[in-house]
Amino acid sequence: MSQTILITGASSGIGKATAKTFQENGWNVVATMRSPEKESELTQLENVLVARLDVTDSASIVSAVEAGLARFGKIDVLLNNAGYGAYGPLEATPMEKIRRQFDTNVIGLYEVTKAVLPHFRSQKAGTIINVSSIGGKMTFPLGSLYHGTKFAVEGLSEALHFEMESIGVKVKIIEPGAIRTDFGGRSFDYTNDETLVEYQGLTQALFSAMQDSYGGGSEPALVAEVVYQAATDGTATLRYPAGPDAVQLIGNRKAADDETFIAGIKAQLGLSS
Repeated sequence: MSQTILITGASSGIGKATAKTFQENGWNVVATMRSPEKESELTQLENVLVARLDVTDSASIVSAVEAGLARFGKIDVLLNNAGYGAYGPLEATPMEKIRRQFDTNVIGLYEVTKAVLPHFRSQKAGTIINVSSIGGKMTFPLGSLYHGTKFAVEGLSEALHFEMESIGVKVKIIEPGAIRTDFGGRSFDYTNDETLVEYQGLTQALFSAMQDSYGGGSEPALVAEVVYQAATDGTATLRYPAGPDAVQLIGNRKAADDETFIAGIKAQLGLSS
């Protein structure tokens, strides 16, 4: 019997690439997204169910999980991929945007995971794979919201793996570097107030660095291959850097103390210490 993966945020980028990778390897795929009526590619693939799931909509989460189980009989892997990046000066950011960032990247991940756990517990098997980021291991200016959520994903995943062991379930964390996705487009929500002049130098430095970084990032298919490895390697490995820049940056962060690493980020962005 083929194995089944449920993927959140499968309409583009890493989620869509992962859906294709698993389907090509003979898996059943529950490819979920907020607007499935707009999807035309995944709907044509054999053994792929495209379903509506908005991680901030509880009813849609339950419905998508039930639809996946009804179609394929079981779920073996959950990929919590849905998310976006909110950046900008905290002082300029409305509270509703702060709540939306955490509701999507953290609370939504919790709720989707909780919806799948009874099934995993009943079959005494399963794998939860959470997409974090190098931004869950280090920070960049004006990212207090995004990095706050990705540090949370790192912590909740590491803690969750202990209790999941008791029911035969593995937990894995994927840590991509710069990836050629729409993270700089519709998945990037920047808030600014130009009257707060003190923050504008940081804003200019950040956008300049992002243009350089995301233009030359790895393809989403590279991350999809790392996800496939995490799902199938049979190990208890917790963290998987994805992309050569992720390996290098995470290595640099481990090797440096706070002062050295932060000074390096400032120098890279052309900021004075």
